[in-house]
Order: sequence, then structure tokens, then C-alpha cells
Amino acid sequence: MQIIPMTIEDYDAVYDLWLHTPGMGLNTADDSREGIAAYLRRNPTTCFTAKEGDRLLGAILAGHDGRRGYISHTAVREDAQRQGVGTALVEAVLEALQAEGIRKVALVVFARNEKGNAFWEKLGFTGRDDLVYRNKALAELVRIDT
Repeated sequence: MQIIPMTIEDYDAVYDLWLHTPGMGLNTADDSREGIAAYLRRNPTTCFTAKEGDRLLGAILAGHDGRRGYISHTAVREDAQRQGVGTALVEAVLEALQAEGIRKVALVVFARNEKGNAFWEKLGFTGRDDLVYRNKALAELVRIDT
């Protein structure tokens, strides 16, 4: 297995993986080819794919604002789960973020995503009971929940 930086050429395979991963939350703007291309331009060293030859096993998006790192859209093919793929992707992201001077990382997981929450907990990511997550769409977005 190789962990390599994600490029826009990976988009079709990665998007298909997201669509077939239960618990993902996508939308038609941010997760479009154009949206992901912009994200990768802004975060060229912190997004990765896991591949075995040409076969995509998993992918992870991450970026930062200069102060905090943010992980999103982490997915591993169901038949490749529990084989270290997700952990390897997270380790690559954490290493890349640390190299850019980031000392703290956050992520959001749907409460209903039990498998995802168990994964993040196993890796030492803790929940915060003192926060309320809020967002506001500045453009019309169509949600796609898997």
C-alpha cells in the first residue's frame, strides 16, 4: 500500500468511494470536481490517497487555517477496512500538518456514524461536550448523505 498526495486526477475514484461509504455527508458544491480542485490547490500537501497499484483503498482531505488543522472526508473501502489503511492516512495527515506548524486538529463526524466515531475514538480523538457546532450556507447546497 502506498500513501500518496491526492490530486484532482483521483477525483472520480475518490468521489465514487465517498458515495459508497456509509456515514459520509457530501454536497453538490464543495464536493464537486471544481470544489475539490479548489480545496486541493489550497491544501496541496495535506490530502492523501491510499492505493494498492491502481486500486484506490482510501482517501482523506485535510487542511488548516494557519492555527488549527481540519480533517474531513476520510473514507476507506469496506473490503480494506481494519487493515491499517485509515490509520495510515490519518498518520500521513497529522505528519503533514505538524510539518506546517499545526499543533491541534479538529474534525466533525455525524452522530449516527457509529463506525466512524469508533475509529476516531480509537485514534485518540475526543468529543467535546462544551461546544455547539454551527454553520451557515452562503450558497445553495444540495446535501448527499450516504
